[in-house]
Amino acid sequence: MRIMTTRTTIVAAAAGLMLAGGAAVAGATWTPRDDTITRITGTQARGFTIEHFDGTVLHPPTDSEAAAECAEYDTQLARVRCRVEVRTWYDALGATKRALHYARTR
Repeated sequence: MRIMTTRTTIVAAAAGLMLAGGAAVAGATWTPRDDTITRITGTQARGFTIEHFDGTVLHPPTDSEAAAECAEYDTQLARVRCRVEVRTWYDALGATKRALHYARTR
């Protein structure tokens, strides 16, 4: 599922932001990794757009589309696991969006 790989990218982006802040203070030039998230727009209901440093753009499904996909799993445990993963992923995506906005306004 793409959700897991994107969660890893979000963590890498957060780490990149922390490193970028430290590099700016030290006066050194720093170039982020290509898969570093540079901008997130949108909402859970309308869908997100995730832009990366290398110019690639992702459009993950809306929360309702992800919930519909979770409903297709065979067992109740698998459906619940999927819904929790989706909810956690969208919460992390929202937190990253807010962190990027905060970093740009400083």
